[in-house]
Amino acid sequence: MVFSLCTFPLAGGAHAKAESSLSQATEAFTQGDFPKALALVEPLVKESPGARDSSRLKMLSLVRMGKTKDGVEAFDQFVKAASRNDEPLLRELAIQSILLFRSDMREQVRGSAYSALKEIQSPEALPYYQDGLSDGSGMIRVLVAEGMGIFPAGRKMEAFRGALNDQAGLVQVTVLNAFGRSGDTSTIPLIMPFLTDKQEAVQVAAAAALYRLGQKEQWERVVQATNVKEGYERGSALRMVGEIGDSRGLPLLELGLRDKQPSIRAAAVASLGKLGLPEGVPLVIGALSDPVPAVRSVAAVTLGTLKAEDAIPALTAALRDKNMGVKAAAIAGLLQLNSPFGIVRNTVRELIGEQNPGIRSSAAKALAHGRVQDVGGTLQLLLNDPVPKPRISAARSLGRVAGREAIPHLKNLLKDPNESLRATAAGAIARILSTPPQT
Repeated sequence: MVFSLCTFPLAGGAHAKAESSLSQATEAFTQGDFPKALALVEPLVKESPGARDSSRLKMLSLVRMGKTKDGVEAFDQFVKAASRNDEPLLRELAIQSILLFRSDMREQVRGSAYSALKEIQSPEALPYYQDGLSDGSGMIRVLVAEGMGIFPAGRKMEAFRGALNDQAGLVQVTVLNAFGRSGDTSTIPLIMPFLTDKQEAVQVAAAAALYRLGQKEQWERVVQATNVKEGYERGSALRMVGEIGDSRGLPLLELGLRDKQPSIRAAAVASLGKLGLPEGVPLVIGALSDPVPAVRSVAAVTLGTLKAEDAIPALTAALRDKNMGVKAAAIAGLLQLNSPFGIVRNTVRELIGEQNPGIRSSAAKALAHGRVQDVGGTLQLLLNDPVPKPRISAARSLGRVAGREAIPHLKNLLKDPNESLRATAAGAIARILSTPPQT
């Protein structure tokens, strides 16, 4: 991070001393000595509270020390002293407040941090991902690989390509999928060795990636894997059918919908969504009658992804499902289809009134597919939920649907004692401020 030196309203030696202190503080911050940086700039801020560079360094040092509340208050003090808002500085404050949590001992908090970085949707976050590929949790490494794999620059990074040799097969699959989606044929030599990997799921992911990069003969390798006995590997193969997007996969997925294992049926439903064929819509609608709620939930969300307007009556009926999770998924599906909010309003009220915080959280997630004028008020209400989980989901959803009008609500969450919520709110703020304001 580069800090420019400001011009202080001081004369002679005092000005030179201030510049020297700011320079030393910048160096300390760059080296990760945040307490030293803070100690050096605090006298400068006291002397000139409207000076941007010293105030900036103070608030960023505070958040990197875990004192996010103090950092936000320092920002507010600067805005008041300078008599102007500073969106770029608030965005930087939000991003910096996420970084501390990447090294938290709790997997959940680290996951929240990397999920928040993904919300930024910018390659500027790539340097902040790299350490995550050496995290002790395989699920965190998957999350990091997903975030890096979105961007061409991320896919070219040595750390990302090195993750092809990760000990967790799911991380390898994530990297291979990113290469397959990229259209970058220069990655073919990197992918080829994994056709003979010891794990079947990795082999199939490699074949699917190569297919998408022009090697159509790999189709048969994927088809073969959809018939293996091992359920996990069969499910992985069906997911790859969706990734490939070949219409020949429709009969395979239809067969998967009749599998005895619910996880296989769910994989088939999700892949029908990725396949995107109109012929797949009736099959997904049929999955709304599956005996297992998890499969019905996937079907409801998938129908929204498919933009299947023919499914609106079936999704509306799913709002009366006995399972609350299916109801939440039906809300998500209907909102993705731009259905009038009045159709789901009563169900939303029902779910946010449930005692189970997981249900309230699911409702908040579903509202991420709505329009802010319809769902903004409910999401703001859920920001005050007594349990962190619904607040976290509401903050993430608000960041996806709202504009700058949501910033005060999200900024207030940066003072919350829950680390995962602070990280999520910071990601939501950064996402909103990454979009130019509407004129």
